[in-house]
Amino acid sequence: KKLMYDMNNPPSGEYFGRCARCGENVVGDGTGCVAMDQVFHVECFTCSTCHCRLRGQPFYAIDRRSYCESCYIVTLEKCSMCSKPIMDRILRAMGKAYHPQCFTCVVCHRCLDGVPFTVDATSQIHCIEDFHRKFAPRCSVCGNAIMPEPGQEETVRIVALDRSFHIGCYKCEECGLLLSSEGEGRGCYPLDGHILCKSCSARRIQELSSKITTDC
Repeated sequence: KKLMYDMNNPPSGEYFGRCARCGENVVGDGTGCVAMDQVFHVECFTCSTCHCRLRGQPFYAIDRRSYCESCYIVTLEKCSMCSKPIMDRILRAMGKAYHPQCFTCVVCHRCLDGVPFTVDATSQIHCIEDFHRKFAPRCSVCGNAIMPEPGQEETVRIVALDRSFHIGCYKCEECGLLLSSEGEGRGCYPLDGHILCKSCSARRIQELSSKITTDC
């Protein structure tokens, strides 16, 4: 009926279309505006939340509903690190949302966007290198962390006498021979808590035996 009425009673003045909000005709210069491919009365084009007028103002359209900037920001997810709204790209990790620049290692503060990372028992984020430096076992000889080489994901740790060793640090304390369970004649023959090769261990045993014999 309204369509028939409009056809029989065309609007006077400049006609811009029918308002997408109230359904009435938008007639007259300065009375309407176009947004989201639709025509509105100026007073009808408002924020869906606070109802402030949006003509000439920045606005955001979500599901064909218009929002002023302040109300739009309230709808956004907040960064788990800085608690500020995420206006652009969201980085998701461990079920949480982050600004990409906020997703950093707790030790070196390097951005880990697109970089392998891990977390400790308290869910703190670490780059792989700092995680190993912080939590990897320490070599009993050099004191450094036993961790993978750059570009590697795994490393080998040797354990002897409840102590940890780098492969290159696992040597006879007497002669410096590099020990290995795989190399023939390079096995470890510990004595009195010392890491020794077969020859040095045998010599020490012989020396101890001679001392005992002499003492007797």
